[in-house]
Amino acid sequence: MQQFDQLIDEFMAEWFAEHPASATFLGVEGYDDQLGDFSAAAFERRDQQAAAWIDRFVPLDELSVDQEIDRDLVLSILRGNLVVSDWQVWRRNPDVYLGPCLNGVFGLFLHRLYPEESLATFAAARLRQVPSVLASARENLTAELASPVFVQRAIGQCRAGVAYVREMVPAEVPGSSDLAAAGASAAEAFESFLSFLEGLSGAAAGEYALGEERYSRLLEEKELLGYGTEELRKRGQAAYDELDAEMRSVARVVGGRDDWRSVVEEINQDHPSSPEQMRAEYEEWTARARAFLVAEDLVTFPEGERCEVVPSPPFQRPVLAVASYFRPPAFQPSLVGRFNVPFPPEGVSEEEIQKRLQTNSRASIPTISVHEAYPGHHWHLTVAQGNPRPVRKMLSSAYFAEGWGLYSERMMREQGFFADPRHELGHLDARIFRAARIVVDTSLHIGDMSFEEAVTFMTTKAGLSEPTARAEVGRYCTWPTQAASYLTGSLEIERMRSSWEGSLKEFHDKIAGTGVLPIALAERALFSS
Repeated sequence: MQQFDQLIDEFMAEWFAEHPASATFLGVEGYDDQLGDFSAAAFERRDQQAAAWIDRFVPLDELSVDQEIDRDLVLSILRGNLVVSDWQVWRRNPDVYLGPCLNGVFGLFLHRLYPEESLATFAAARLRQVPSVLASARENLTAELASPVFVQRAIGQCRAGVAYVREMVPAEVPGSSDLAAAGASAAEAFESFLSFLEGLSGAAAGEYALGEERYSRLLEEKELLGYGTEELRKRGQAAYDELDAEMRSVARVVGGRDDWRSVVEEINQDHPSSPEQMRAEYEEWTARARAFLVAEDLVTFPEGERCEVVPSPPFQRPVLAVASYFRPPAFQPSLVGRFNVPFPPEGVSEEEIQKRLQTNSRASIPTISVHEAYPGHHWHLTVAQGNPRPVRKMLSSAYFAEGWGLYSERMMREQGFFADPRHELGHLDARIFRAARIVVDTSLHIGDMSFEEAVTFMTTKAGLSEPTARAEVGRYCTWPTQAASYLTGSLEIERMRSSWEGSLKEFHDKIAGTGVLPIALAERALFSS
């Protein structure tokens, strides 16, 4: 149906215009000198646009299977946006403004799709818009709604942003006086905004908890899971209990006792001695995981894919204590991805650095490498990039993306990649961590668990170090439902695999090639032909 494809094109053009920093990350040209409109009127306009698009997409029929999946993908994202529209996150969370300012510049240099002169021009243009974006933030954020958790996270990010735009961005294109001047101006704006945030921190009295009704609607209307918050929490607790029993068994092999927490704590003492050594060991295990996939013929590799293992961006370090991944630009031919190793923030104590390194022990590095790179996020997203449906390159679900990463860990264990029992225990520790995330995320957002109780839960039930647990819980408060996506998605993908009649390699290639769809749509695409 040609009308539908034209409607998708129109929708995507409007979406990129409203989210230019995201367009840059995806490799869509034409928006690289823009940061977007962050006025109160703009947020209200985007909610109205979402409702209007739903009205246009819902009546469409006589579509092909692929078009139906595309339509339902768009509707899931739009409905998810409207579920939280009345919560007005743009009045509560400074990251709504800081994220695009920092990522909008970082994305330009991440992909380097243009000559240096053009990169400098685009970056300078965005940096000059930072004061305006932060002025909108001052107008929109209110002490009544802003959560102290959000504000404290933003203070750390803002401090890192000052050094990033003043010192690191100009170094990307040495000799560009325009870029240096724009970076200095943006740094002053960040410094001024930092003072504003420090004042807001003392007065902020808002909630971070989204509430059970909104949380359940996100699960059902955005993620298309078919169940709500309480059922999800029950599933997370059941998975935790099952993994707890399995870890006792493995702990007896590794440490001679079934107290797996003490055994994990013991093996975590064997960790890289510095962030750079950590990065090197992640790089080594990333290469090992890829070689294992080749030797066992478990997946098909897209020609030209490559995964770089690099330190996490400086401005990301205060708010993210675990590894992450940046996909290749989905609308460009490049298949080079970036595995971000979780370096500690600048200025933290040596004691905290060592605690963070414990969370990246030699027992856990193999499973994290699998999750982020092969056959986890990097392999999946380079395969998904070959899907011809444009909207599937733009929109995605964390429940499939993160579910795939955790499924990859489970599958590699089944295939014998974790030959050392310590690595197997490290893998199970990563998995029970995701079960704990479900319990904590749901409990935080329905008001059954305080921030401090959540930190205690993650240090005692998941074995995280205290600094990592604090960063993690702050993330859960900021991003409701995302933390629950890992194990939930993995279990759903495992369920789909149990019904698959072909080879394991065929299953991996087919489902990864469908895109990054909500679970119900991925299943429909998997079994559609």
